[in-house]
Amino acid sequence: MNERRQTIWFFAIAFWVLAAGYGLRDPWPADEPRFVLVAKQMVESGDWLFPHRGQELYADKPPLFFWLLALCQQMIGSWRWSFLLPSLLSGMGTLWLAFDLGRRLWNPRAGLWAAIAILSALQFVYQFKHAQIDPALVFFTTLSFYGICRHVLLGPHWRWFWGGCFAAGLGVVLKGVGFLPLLALLPYALMRRRAWHGLSPSKSGQSLRWGLGALTFFAAIALWFVPMLMAALHGGDPGHRAYLDDLLFKQTATRYAEAWHHRQPFWYFAEIIALFWLPFSLALPWLWRDWREAWRRRDARVWLPLSWGLLVLLFFSLSPGKRDMYILPALPAFTLAAAPFADSLWLRPRFRMALWGFVLVLGLLLFAVGASALFGHPKFATTFADERGLGMEVRWLWWLLAGLGAFALAGAAWWRPARAGSALAFALVALWTGYGLVVHPLLDATSSSRALMQQVRVLAGPGTEIGLIDWQEQNLLQAIGPVAEFGFRTSRAAQLQRAETWLHAAPGRQLLVQASGDPECLRLDAGHALWVGVANRRVWWLADSRAIVAPCR
Repeated sequence: MNERRQTIWFFAIAFWVLAAGYGLRDPWPADEPRFVLVAKQMVESGDWLFPHRGQELYADKPPLFFWLLALCQQMIGSWRWSFLLPSLLSGMGTLWLAFDLGRRLWNPRAGLWAAIAILSALQFVYQFKHAQIDPALVFFTTLSFYGICRHVLLGPHWRWFWGGCFAAGLGVVLKGVGFLPLLALLPYALMRRRAWHGLSPSKSGQSLRWGLGALTFFAAIALWFVPMLMAALHGGDPGHRAYLDDLLFKQTATRYAEAWHHRQPFWYFAEIIALFWLPFSLALPWLWRDWREAWRRRDARVWLPLSWGLLVLLFFSLSPGKRDMYILPALPAFTLAAAPFADSLWLRPRFRMALWGFVLVLGLLLFAVGASALFGHPKFATTFADERGLGMEVRWLWWLLAGLGAFALAGAAWWRPARAGSALAFALVALWTGYGLVVHPLLDATSSSRALMQQVRVLAGPGTEIGLIDWQEQNLLQAIGPVAEFGFRTSRAAQLQRAETWLHAAPGRQLLVQASGDPECLRLDAGHALWVGVANRRVWWLADSRAIVAPCR
């Protein structure tokens, strides 16, 4: 099979893997309903500068991702069929950028290996099948790094450099860490000073052109920041000033330096790379020898991507607040640094044995979990079904896991270690196909709270106004008919105090309340409220004024 045909087949398979399950579910927690809700409220209100979650301003993230969600919805006309589109396009774009950069740095085969390594990583496919900000961030950081490399490794090409800086600025409007690709200029400057091989020719007296890179970077940020700043300072709304302070200080500098949640030790991302980047991470014990030799040769084509990936790893490791997806922008850089050595790596029997062993362990694990849940009735299976409000349909999940495990084991037995790559591709494509086509529709009704909110409307009646207490974003997003809410960050007790007045202001109003930590003023039992169901590991009740047994304070 020639290289062109291999490339076409790869991108066709990549599209299938990333798109399997598209349109078969609504947004799921933790982040998807929040982002879609914010985008939906932007469309409905016409306020594109100041995101809202319900009645409150949402300052956790800049607005670009919400704009992308809204744009896709306006193009397609359905939130269900559009909210995953930014991630799908970002995934395909990231793979193409890695392939094209590897092709230009070495040859088409190396570029294809870089893209294959990215797609093989479990974390990449899992994250890019979700509507979170990080997939779009990975695309923008990869695009920015691509533009920088087109100039410093394959140039000079100033337009690509300026484009890379502009993409980094857009990345900042997407998420504050979008500037990270610009850190690649630090190792580039050192390599230039020490005359490393593989760098583009450089002339003196180019300070103005380099400075234009900074100008394009800040120009991209200014497209959003200047209108937002003017509206916040001169719009007369004190909430907008608070939003500006929260976004610029608490959600950026404070969140990085003194994170108040997701605190992890310094070495946390080493564990993430070892486990979540499987099976690509299996190559690392062999690659370090090739990278050491490239260091001795002063090969900038290898070590500029690798240096930038290590800088990204260091940047996030220094912050006490860490989440597994933070390190994902570094994955394309590491695979590009590995790409020129992939063919020689593939010839090593121990590496092929490691890949084959991964397929074997994956198959055994999936089959053991599925078979145990089906025939052993373990506690984890019962707990899983109860927390998500699932009935007998949960058995399809266990059959899927057992079947996927059997497929992986059959592939490992058929292809043996000598053709471990075929066994690995077979197992991973089957895994992500099953996840998209079976898990998405199976868990959607409860994970998205769609079934819960439909049941709430049936119990309350078509015209009844429902107040949301201690609500989650998916409750407001999936709500049917008239609803009211009393703040999201507001404490449960304060929400109840506001709701008590609201409840008595008009007859027939009802409250949707989750059963957790009820204050003394509220009683949730069969005599005072209606049990609605279970969704997102929470039990929900529908209550009217009878449930308020004392003044809420």
